[in-house]
Amino acid sequence: MVKKWVYKAAPPQEDVDRLMTQVGVSETVATLLAQRQITDYDEAKQFFRPSLEHLHDPFLMKGMAEAVDRLQEAFQRREKILVYGDYDVDGTTSVALVYGFLKEYYPNLEFYVPDRYKEGYGVSQKGIEYARDNNFKLIISLDCGIKAVDRVQQAKDWDIDFIICDHHRPGSVLPPAVAILDPKQEDCQYPFTELSGCGVGFKLMQGYCRKFDIPEQKLFTYLDMVAVSIASDIVPVSGENRVLAYFGLKVLNKKPSHGLQALMNLGSGISKMTISSIVFGIGPRINAAGRMAHASGAVELLLARDKEEADILAQRIETKNEIRRNFDTNITAEAISMIEKTGGVQAKSTVLFKSDWHKGVIGIVASRCIDKFYRPTIILTESNRKATGSARSVDGFDIYEAISECSDLLEQFGGHRYAAGLTLEIDKVDEFRRRFNKVVEERITEDQLVPRLNIDKKITLDEVNYKLYNILKQMAPFGPENMTPIFVSEDLKITERPRLLKGEHLKFKVVQDGTQQPLEAIGFGFGQYFDLVNSGMRFRMAYSVEENIYMGRKSLQLYVKDIKFEE
Repeated sequence: MVKKWVYKAAPPQEDVDRLMTQVGVSETVATLLAQRQITDYDEAKQFFRPSLEHLHDPFLMKGMAEAVDRLQEAFQRREKILVYGDYDVDGTTSVALVYGFLKEYYPNLEFYVPDRYKEGYGVSQKGIEYARDNNFKLIISLDCGIKAVDRVQQAKDWDIDFIICDHHRPGSVLPPAVAILDPKQEDCQYPFTELSGCGVGFKLMQGYCRKFDIPEQKLFTYLDMVAVSIASDIVPVSGENRVLAYFGLKVLNKKPSHGLQALMNLGSGISKMTISSIVFGIGPRINAAGRMAHASGAVELLLARDKEEADILAQRIETKNEIRRNFDTNITAEAISMIEKTGGVQAKSTVLFKSDWHKGVIGIVASRCIDKFYRPTIILTESNRKATGSARSVDGFDIYEAISECSDLLEQFGGHRYAAGLTLEIDKVDEFRRRFNKVVEERITEDQLVPRLNIDKKITLDEVNYKLYNILKQMAPFGPENMTPIFVSEDLKITERPRLLKGEHLKFKVVQDGTQQPLEAIGFGFGQYFDLVNSGMRFRMAYSVEENIYMGRKSLQLYVKDIKFEE
């Protein structure tokens, strides 16, 4: 697929000059920092040397004092507390963190995760009935609840209080909870609005620690859960999230929970966990529990008390993950075929419905369709005699707002700018497709229909050395708002015949006029460029700089992101 190279705007030269002088870095590194809104020594120090002291005071969050007071009241009255969370990675890590930490100090609590298929997303009727029937007096909802106005009111009528910990956009009416913790709610003065759901749960526990004089160091051992949630829920890795992810990865790589260690052991020999390895390794496995069965299995794994229990539970989840992969592959192929046969390739959006598609993988399938066709995509299937589905968007297009324009056709919907979930009557699917396609047609630009490759800076190959790489390493963890830097070098040529690996990957050595040493480059999935690269044509290349370790020998390697040949 052709990509549009988009160079990031050049930052103010005075910021670059200041960083070069104050921090003592090259013009390239200073530019990278300034592009990330880092403009002086103090900001650079905070970026390169995150500290837990940089975490914000939890009591700056609206509702925190009320939430902690209600917890104290529950403890004094010895009330039963139900820790309630969503079934995805963010929800299950939230439950594991809050339940696991509180359990160390208060025994009278349980956790509850709704069944994806029988109850659906968020606070369910069955969930609050379970609380009523089992004499719970307080529910802590995590990664959900901000729109559950009726359910929270119903619980209140039964003398059950709610503390809502959420990070989704609130609706126009808030639930009648005793406390709502959501940095996106109006009049909340909290300095950082992009916490994950687990991040909000962490802040509640941080407030709890301060209220009860518990050393926060005990809570910090749970930061591996927060890092997994940040990576899997694709929230910005900037601000407070950078601190949480940085120290969460330290826990994950040094002393993770038994459950996360067991999941890491199932991976393909990754020596060091990063945001990327969570996204592609741990996250899908945790999600598989809720996609293929009940997500409580994921929470039980995350709470496992020893290695033996964790290994058994992790293997069960791995079996479910294999089933998930098979569904994913088959349904994706079917969806792509439907788009191609119905002429949807030329459309500006995709809405597909098939009653027998497995509900657990439709979000993944929507993402795969975007990888193939790059259009806002909604995949729907049948569940409980309703059409229910997942929406995914392309860079720059707010799919949540587009769905909102059709909300009169929906029974419920929720989500973010780039991902959402929705439910509607099956007989309204065709009308929804027509309306949604019309909204997208009117709002989306031609630029938004072409995948973008964001370029940080154009450099020469001579600038690629270990001095640069060692600084790039310190810019991690990478993720939204701090992506791995992508460079472009021009007028390149190969020094010897390229190699084709496994029929689809390309490996070659590249030089630029005036450079000293050739650098090795590898392009995963770039096998189709073999003949053009081998022809001797000059080309431009977008790449990231990585380290390759082979048989104990370390060398720098360029990871190809795209190639454009000189005309």
